[in-house]
Amino acid sequence: MLSPDTLALAGIALYQRWLSPHKGFRCAHAAFYGGTSCSVAIAQTIRAEGLSLSAITVRLAACREAYGHLQITGGPRVRGVCCCGPLPIPFRYG
Repeated sequence: MLSPDTLALAGIALYQRWLSPHKGFRCAHAAFYGGTSCSVAIAQTIRAEGLSLSAITVRLAACREAYGHLQITGGPRVRGVCCCGPLPIPFRYG
């Protein structure tokens, strides 16, 4: 039987390989702060700490905050949110 960590990493890998390249936008955290996207950062967290829901929630909350900054500062255009978790995750074009 596969561990929850392995299943989560496999899900992220599938998302990165098949969905992310076709959606045409990236997470607000990467758009506002630069650096890695949430999917990369969360995969790194899972590899380092295991499936830590508190650490993942912190990252997703930071992404949501970055979305707010982008709206206030008139940063890159933001395109909606992904609601596949406890927090809505904003995305932008480009």
